[in-house]
Amino acid sequence: MIHVGIVEDNTKLAIDLKEKIELSADFTVNFLAKNGKDAVSQFSAQNQLDLILMDIEMPIMNGIEACREILNLKPNFPIIICSIYDDENSIMEAIFAGASGYLLKDESPLSIHEAIHNAIQGGSPLNPAIARKTLKLLARQAPTKNLQTNFGLTEREFEILKILASGKTYNQIAEQLYISPGTIRKHIENLYRKLGVNNKIDAINKLTN
Repeated sequence: MIHVGIVEDNTKLAIDLKEKIELSADFTVNFLAKNGKDAVSQFSAQNQLDLILMDIEMPIMNGIEACREILNLKPNFPIIICSIYDDENSIMEAIFAGASGYLLKDESPLSIHEAIHNAIQGGSPLNPAIARKTLKLLARQAPTKNLQTNFGLTEREFEILKILASGKTYNQIAEQLYISPGTIRKHIENLYRKLGVNNKIDAINKLTN
């Protein structure tokens, strides 16, 4: 059973999202929070929670701030932003805050289930439109950072880092590049070491800063 928390200030949307998630017997919703402060409080009280779906615009404390607060309590905990906003600023704020993924609120139940599984397995699930915008942002910013020169990344490591930032899992990257998942893991270990980071969120931050 996968245990999920939902943070959404619109009661109807929160209930709709809960119903979508619980269409599968593999999922259960542990709590509904109406703002970021409530989310942090409920998260702290949970003994069993696997992932949070987080809105952005909420009263008292927004989703970006709540994401940072929760990840300060438990680094690398999977949080997927679930928003109506698909602008570049919201996307980058979510990435910088440490969110594992970014979905839009009109996603199908199947898409949400797949995204949750993906995030729990270490992936970065993104709505296809969000993924395209993220890649465009990275394409604009990566040359100015010049990670290959500054950190000594190989062409393959740099390629894998950009694909990792687009939200794909290790297995999906392996399929795209026609190499084994074990080889992907080795490349990612090497690029983490070169970048001086321990997880994909910090690596993506290096790519986008």
